[in-house]
Amino acid sequence: MTSSPTLAPPAVHLIDVHKTYPGAAPVHAVRGVSLALAPGSFTAVMGPSGSGKSTLLSCAAGLDTPTSGRILVGEHEIGSLSSDALTRFRREHVGFVFQSYNLIGHLTVADNLRLPMVLAEREPDPAWLAELVAAVGIAGLEGRRPGELSGGQAQRVAIARALLPRPTVVLADEPTGALDSRTGAEVLQVLRSTARRFDQTVVVVTHDPRVAAAADRVIFLADGRLVDHLDAPTAEQITARMVALGR
Repeated sequence: MTSSPTLAPPAVHLIDVHKTYPGAAPVHAVRGVSLALAPGSFTAVMGPSGSGKSTLLSCAAGLDTPTSGRILVGEHEIGSLSSDALTRFRREHVGFVFQSYNLIGHLTVADNLRLPMVLAEREPDPAWLAELVAAVGIAGLEGRRPGELSGGQAQRVAIARALLPRPTVVLADEPTGALDSRTGAEVLQVLRSTARRFDQTVVVVTHDPRVAAAADRVIFLADGRLVDHLDAPTAEQITARMVALGR
């Protein structure tokens, strides 16, 4: 008898997640979002301004605490972790790529790449580091400092840094937002190709339909709710859906 294949658990699993900011007029930033992202998937998150995109990303990363609901990264429920344990967990299981690169100005590229692993008291595998550096196209730049890099080069360093610990998921918040369109397209291609090559789960928050069109799936938020999705979308389909949401 042939046994049924065992399905891998989601890389990221949100279950009825709510986030409300208290006040005289409470802000319901996320309302009952449930979402399961498969390992190796590339997902874009879109929605009008104020729809809850960045709040959802922060909750999924463990940077913000949901008011209610459960969040699992891999097989770990992050809501049950202490503050110190959550910090350690993020260093090992969650990679980040920000619009502003978040590189340390006085450190070399090589030191910026290693920094998260140094903080986690781990040594990067030299062969893996060299493979990543070559994959994102920054070989030969290891001795430079961030001020000596172009924006595209700096974001390539940030992508390699996020991938280096082999995290469960990489979360990217407007990763091409600070770049011109040509450089942004090049960096997006680097992120997409390296994610595919290394079977890395990636979630990108973006307002740019061209960026979202690189994803396997685009999910749409409105008023904190997950309201729609597109699989294998084109930029034109995404634009039309965003226009409809804005009405």
